[in-house]
Amino acid sequence: MSATKIAAVKGFHLAKMRSHKPRSLAARVLTIASVWAVIALFVIGFLILTLYRNGAERGFRDLLRAQLYNVINSVSLTPDGKVEGAPQLGDLRFSQPGSGWYWIVNIIGNGPSDGIASVSLGDRTVDAVSTQIAPFNERYERIYRSSDSTGQELMIAETEVLLGDNGEIARFRVTGNMDALDDDVSAFSRQLMLFLVVFGIGSLLVNAIAILFGLRPLDSIRRSLEEIRAGKTESLDGSFPREIAPLTGEVNALIDNNRRIIERARMQVGNLAHSLKTPIAVLLNESRAMEPEQARLVNEQATAMQNQVQHYLDRARIAAQQNSVLVRTDTRKTLQRLLRVMERLNPDTEFQLAVSDAVPNIAMEQHDVEEILGNLLENAGKWATGTVRVSVVQAVTTAPAAGTGDDRRMLSISVEDDGPGMPDDQLSEAMKRGRRLDESKPGTGLGLSIIKEIVGEYKGNVTLSRSDLGGLCATLILPVAVR
Repeated sequence: MSATKIAAVKGFHLAKMRSHKPRSLAARVLTIASVWAVIALFVIGFLILTLYRNGAERGFRDLLRAQLYNVINSVSLTPDGKVEGAPQLGDLRFSQPGSGWYWIVNIIGNGPSDGIASVSLGDRTVDAVSTQIAPFNERYERIYRSSDSTGQELMIAETEVLLGDNGEIARFRVTGNMDALDDDVSAFSRQLMLFLVVFGIGSLLVNAIAILFGLRPLDSIRRSLEEIRAGKTESLDGSFPREIAPLTGEVNALIDNNRRIIERARMQVGNLAHSLKTPIAVLLNESRAMEPEQARLVNEQATAMQNQVQHYLDRARIAAQQNSVLVRTDTRKTLQRLLRVMERLNPDTEFQLAVSDAVPNIAMEQHDVEEILGNLLENAGKWATGTVRVSVVQAVTTAPAAGTGDDRRMLSISVEDDGPGMPDDQLSEAMKRGRRLDESKPGTGLGLSIIKEIVGEYKGNVTLSRSDLGGLCATLILPVAVR
């Protein structure tokens, strides 16, 4: 395999290994919707949990405040200045030792023995917070957090009440274990998370269905464009939503305008060809009546004019239709047809073809493809001693296609022969117009230069190198038609 073919194959495999950003519109919308849904559900969950915790804490405070006043109403002062009473708060936790649910009543200024407490307190103590940290409110009560001697976190409702006739002041405290509040919030958090996860999954599924359903018209446009590129239809047909209906109308107008430009260019090319055909034919006919030397000169110049006119007419035709989305040529069928012709013209030469069934079409006019491949095959058959090999592989070029940031898809076609070939220093000379490096074979020296110009018009390339068979290897890099 030639160096050019190896480079083309390597470029193709390297391009396949490149990572590309996802280009699916549905994937982009689904990704954005999913990210937004996750963020929204997280924020909503956080807000709901915060509101619930605040509400649960308010309820916890109200419960402690209500129990505090029940204790106040159940306690009195004896004539000797001692506290007595048996508050019944209707909660068994005040009877369970170490539960964290306590009530405590003390006379300010007296010792602890002058006070009473719930059974649940036992020999434990509760740390009080100074009034500077948790001051009394306008109702002369305060609620704060502290802990007992065992380290349990408590919420404490406290107030001070004048009990005796002698001005004795009693401090009333009711405590609640914060574990009860935390357990309640945790249970609600688990349920909320479960509901939000189910709701989030359901929302993502609904969004996915809605997005895919909403993008179906775009998929219909894509299929219609593929049919246009494949030559199965000439316009976008169907009923589309009003949001994209103007787009389909503009695309159809663009296709029609493109088709009119091509037809007008072809008509002008044909008119010019017919207008020049007669004067050139007259010159050739008149040359027969001249002296032999003059006739030969006129005949050569008229023939050259004819070739030049045809060449530039072909270039004008190519320029008019090279950007058409409808231009395509079946690679496999064209090569098979040309090789059958070459086998009849060169019965002593074996023509080999290596091409896969899935080879893409060429984005060129069939007439131009046949002209450049016919020239190469004709040269190969002319110089080959017994074998001509044609190989087709996919390749890429790093040059981006017009208006895109993507690498262009290209096709590499190599025509090799086992003839004498040519030295490396003559390979570049062979591509110049009119250069004939061997006068022993018939020809004008225009074939390779015409091939180079035609391929160049389609943004392709042609190179010459030494073939593994021993002769010349001509490699074409041609654009691939989008499927």
